[in-house]
Amino acid sequence: MMNKRIPMRTCVGCKAVKPQKELIRIVDGADGLVIDPEGKKNGRGVYVCPDTKCIYDAIKNNGFKRSLKRNIDKDTIDKLAEELEEYGQENG
Repeated sequence: MMNKRIPMRTCVGCKAVKPQKELIRIVDGADGLVIDPEGKKNGRGVYVCPDTKCIYDAIKNNGFKRSLKRNIDKDTIDKLAEELEEYGQENG
């Protein structure tokens, strides 16, 4: 019997490789940067751990800039960190 392959992704903040279901996808689409809990939205996406620290680490190590191929301003990152905290509290 064959084992089912588990998709692995890398957090752009802490660089940890984890199963895709343990990370949160952030998409740079028509609406700007948004959290994509289902992983189905159109646009270039990156994965981060469900921890706001990883978002700020991604800024320090240019993870967003490198993966999304554009600069992200501080206000957008702060808004995204707030959304991530709310998402974590709801899905705790």
